[in-house]
Amino acid sequence: MITVFTPTYNRAHLLPRLYESLCRQTFTDFEWVIVDDGSSDGTSQLFHPNDDVNVDFPIRYFYQENGGKHRAINRGVKEAQGELFFIADSDDILPPDALQKVAEVYEQIKDDNSFAGVCGLDGKFEGGVIGSGLPQEVMDVNSIDLRIKHGVTGDMKEVFRTSVMKEFPFPEIPGEKFCPEALVWNRIATKYKLRYFNKIIYLAEYQEDGITSGIVRARMKSPVASMMTYAEMTTFDIPFMQKVKAAINYWRFWCPTTSLPTREEAPKLRWWWSWTMPLGRLMHLRDSRMAR
Repeated sequence: MITVFTPTYNRAHLLPRLYESLCRQTFTDFEWVIVDDGSSDGTSQLFHPNDDVNVDFPIRYFYQENGGKHRAINRGVKEAQGELFFIADSDDILPPDALQKVAEVYEQIKDDNSFAGVCGLDGKFEGGVIGSGLPQEVMDVNSIDLRIKHGVTGDMKEVFRTSVMKEFPFPEIPGEKFCPEALVWNRIATKYKLRYFNKIIYLAEYQEDGITSGIVRARMKSPVASMMTYAEMTTFDIPFMQKVKAAINYWRFWCPTTSLPTREEAPKLRWWWSWTMPLGRLMHLRDSRMAR
């Protein structure tokens, strides 16, 4: 039923911890697909066939040249054999009943094609929920409305139908190795809703050298995908001030594209947002100073 997918880059020291958490799952109808995004730390040695290892789920490992997490996700979706696609980063773990909860909630909505999948909460290793949690035990809503209209904050664990992930692949911009996940999650939200449930199914530990900790620097190095995310946000049915923030962030990451051959690929913001450019340029100057 479920493909647990892990994109990894030089995390050989952390992957065994995730593997052990998968071995403890009370639900066993899943596979583990790993896409190694060009690791140089011996990650591949962890996945050599070993007759002495007996696990209740298949493990499939794929290596590709370093291209960023979004390209690894696209590859994982292509290789996935599960009905659901659960992204489990290499530095995180799953509580023992995580996949059981996902399967139980999915059974409730699997025949309704208006749902893209289900979504539970992220938790901390030391205990507690990351972010605000949900205002209700169960919510059927798209991710844009959940964040904007219901004010839910913090990372969550979306588990999408694999068919939906195939419908909405991450754009692969030449020369860029980062794409905000929000770009694709927002696109999915324009067509589908999720069933959100107020239970922790994922434990996250943010690494000092991870994508989350260096998010601004990552977006500066991949400006076209970042601009695409914010340009599309200005077209959504969201409060005006949220659109203003998106327009400012568009110009914030527009600046680094001036010397790139991909400049022509950058999405264009509608002309009436030009008044937000000075604020975006000021934010870019601040980012540049902090990135030194």
